[in-house]
Amino acid sequence: MEAFSITTAFPLVAIPFATSIVTVLGSPKAEPAQPRALVGGHLVATLVGLLIVKVCGPVPWAGALAVGLAMVAMHSTGTFHPPAGIDPLVVVVNNMSWTFLLVPVGIGALLLTLFAFAWHNIVARGANKGDTWPIRWW
Repeated sequence: MEAFSITTAFPLVAIPFATSIVTVLGSPKAEPAQPRALVGGHLVATLVGLLIVKVCGPVPWAGALAVGLAMVAMHSTGTFHPPAGIDPLVVVVNNMSWTFLLVPVGIGALLLTLFAFAWHNIVARGANKGDTWPIRWW
């Protein structure tokens, strides 16, 4: 994530994955920790934030609207991932560009998915025999 921050000139604090890591590694069987929710939730929530900031501008009430609409959009698409709820707020407050959807959000969510897969199925496997992640990919 730090490399994304440097290469894209987005502040590291604006890359919203810390709570996703906690969810995916700490509660791997939970529905919001599955790849569909992890990747889809971040993409859907960020897209909603981008649409709102482009229509309404980077004003405080637009941030609140974007978060609420992102929750509805994630539920509607079956991609509810609570940590992604911060994405639209980050987008609106920082008036992010469309590229934020792909880098760092899209690629970052995919990398986090690969990391979680490796962690659960290779590194932590010894302590948790029989546990695999994900429960389902989509």
